[in-house]
Parts: sequence; structure tokens; C-alpha cells
Amino acid sequence: MSASLFALLLLGAALHASWNAMIKAASSAWFGTVLVAGFASLLAMCALPWLPAPAVASWPYIATSVVLQVLYLWLIARSYRVADMGLVYPLMRGTAPLLVALCNAAVFGESLGWMAVAGIAVLCTGILSMACSMQRGPRHGVLPALLNAVVIAAYTLVDGLGVRLSAAPASYTLWIFLLCGLPLPIWAWLRQPAALRAALRRDWWRGLLGGVGTIASYGIALWAMLHAPVAVVAALRETSILFAMLLARLLLGEHPGRRRVLAALVMMAGVMLLRLA
Repeated sequence: MSASLFALLLLGAALHASWNAMIKAASSAWFGTVLVAGFASLLAMCALPWLPAPAVASWPYIATSVVLQVLYLWLIARSYRVADMGLVYPLMRGTAPLLVALCNAAVFGESLGWMAVAGIAVLCTGILSMACSMQRGPRHGVLPALLNAVVIAAYTLVDGLGVRLSAAPASYTLWIFLLCGLPLPIWAWLRQPAALRAALRRDWWRGLLGGVGTIASYGIALWAMLHAPVAVVAALRETSILFAMLLARLLLGEHPGRRRVLAALVMMAGVMLLRLA
């Protein structure tokens, strides 16, 4: 993997952690998710008329990804409502690349070298160790976080195939955000219009920044899948946990503790192995 692609994936990881922190810091995790999804959809709507349409062969993948990503957003809101970001985020993001790596050869026919396999294993060990280091606080978010890991792995595999058929990775990405961003604001408007208006007044800027962050983060990942094995991209994308730990400490007042710091060091060892693979 080239140094530029590696650096770009780290940037995408930082952006991913940032929009998750926007949701967690919002006055309501549910409405924070709604606003991020809604603004991402609006931004995609503005950009798509200027871009070529994805190839016809990729549209079934777009439709499947939209369903999975709506479920993903709902599970994020549910998880953050009942548990710390420091537990939920590494658990769901750390399990997903293991699932992707297990399916990589069967789905994409891509073989990984021993150093790439070792890097993915070490990185995921560090991520899951960070989640397990949570000794106090509510653990009710564990089940939805694990379910979301399965969803994340599923849409990663779907989009890894779809973006390669699209011949237009930017359009492919934006159509997903346009379509999956619409249901949540519409649902919130129909069910709780007053609460949605109040959340928009309080947290519109979080929604806007989060919308930019989520589009940029996933767009980088999908573009990278055209140039590197999907399993490696999926694993490197989860270095976002390192950025999430820092943001949780600086913005949310969560204290990582020594065990999480040690887990972060294990993750960094995995990142270095992947860089050398």
C-alpha cells in the first residue's frame, strides 16, 4: 500500500470518529443521528446533478447498501443512548473487519499475505481489548453494538462489490447517502415534529459537520477499495477507534484508563504491520 493511500485512510478514520462524536455529544443521540443522516442526504442531493450516474449493474448493490445503512444508523442511535462511546464504538468497529477478512477470499477472490493477515489480527485484538477493558458503567449497548458489527461487515462487502461495478465511485457513494439519509428525518418529522425542530435549532451545526464527515469518510473508504484489498481497507478504517478514544476524552469527558491505552498501543502495532504488508 502506498504512503498516500495509507495517509488518506487515516484521514477517513479521523473523520469517521468525528461524526460519531458529533452524534454522542448532541442533546439526543437519536436526533443527532437523524440530523447527520439528513444533512448528508441534502449534501448528496446538491452534488449528484453534477456527476455521472453509476453503472446500471451497481444499482442492486446501492439498494441493498441503503437498507443495511439505515439499520446501521438506527443501531448507532440505540447503542449510544444506553452506553458510552468508549465501549460501543470499538466493539462494533473492531468486530466488523474480522468478519470482512473471513469473507474476503470467498467474496472478492483476494488473497492476503501473511503480514496483512497478522496486521488485521493484531489490530482487531487491540480494538476488542479496548472494548473489554470497560470495567464500569452500563453494558446494555453491547448487543446492539455486536449486531451493528454484522451490519457493518455486510454493507462493506456489498459496497466493495458495488463500487467496482459502478464506474463512478463518487456517484455511487452519494446515491447511498441520499437514499439512506431520507427515511430517518421523514420518520422523525412524522412522529416528533416539535422535537425535531428543537434538535435542529440546538444541533444543526453538528448535523452539518457530521454529514460532511460521514460522506468524506465513506467516500475515501470506497475509493480505496478500488486500489487495495477490501479486508485491508476495512481494517485500517477502524483505526478510527484511536481517534474516537481521543475525542471521547477531550470532548465527552470519558477517561480511557491504562488498559485502553495499552489496547491502543496494540492497535498501533497492527496498523504498522498493515502499512508494511
